[in-house]
Amino acid sequence: MIIVTGATGTLNGLTVEHLLQRIPAEQVGVSVRDPSRAVHLARRGVRVRQGSYDDPAALRHSFADAEQVLLVSSSDISADVVAQHRRAIDAAVTAGAQRILYTSTFGAGLDTPYPPLAIHAATEQHLADSGVPWTALRNGFYGDLGQLLGPWQSTRTVAKPADGPFAWVDRHDAAEAAAAVLTGDVTFDGPVDLIPPQPTSLTAFAEAASDLTGQHIERTVVDDETWVADEVAAGMPEPAARFTLSMFQATRSGHFTHGDSTLTQLLGREPHDARALLAEQIGR
Repeated sequence: MIIVTGATGTLNGLTVEHLLQRIPAEQVGVSVRDPSRAVHLARRGVRVRQGSYDDPAALRHSFADAEQVLLVSSSDISADVVAQHRRAIDAAVTAGAQRILYTSTFGAGLDTPYPPLAIHAATEQHLADSGVPWTALRNGFYGDLGQLLGPWQSTRTVAKPADGPFAWVDRHDAAEAAAAVLTGDVTFDGPVDLIPPQPTSLTAFAEAASDLTGQHIERTVVDDETWVADEVAAGMPEPAARFTLSMFQATRSGHFTHGDSTLTQLLGREPHDARALLAEQIGR
């Protein structure tokens, strides 16, 4: 049985949908904080059990009979996320999982200005120390496009701090690739980069937006401290603004400059690009 955590969220919810296209529902289980939100899966034959990264006993129960467990990274910004991940990994080990998979991030490492990358690196180290075969699905960025680009549709400008090349991945593609890894004949040991063959940039998004709308969308670079001040004035807490700024700093310091063909091979097609993502956002 394949057990998936976070199945009521966007990414792993999509992963479960792709799994159900590949294997019978009775071979799929989900571990969710609120089972009432997974009734639609239970009705289709998926095993639904309550589990929380803060409750090891519940996790072990929800992971029972698992051959593989797919752990989604925690989104609880108020928690010790690394500790949560460690508890989930330990619960999967105790439950007898033969492989543990984890939704990591491309560029995971300790030497980075972007804090999440260090969290993923620490989690991957615990996976390596677990004694169980493991796979880290190092997905490219798939955050909210509105947050990334700002109100470009009204301002006709992508006004953000300086960026560098970065790997952007559609959540649908990341989920489909995860299902392919879980059910495929090829075993991936350790980290695997799930990113497009070529990185993109905010300039590429602006160019795609211009093409789609028939209007010139300009990419302008805003000084770091000016951008932080503007965001704070608009209501964003300063720690959150500086956290977001660290993502731009990581891209321009060369952490995400290369591409990879693995995602394309798993999908059997080219991943969705900036144009496709924007077209979906604006309903084109």
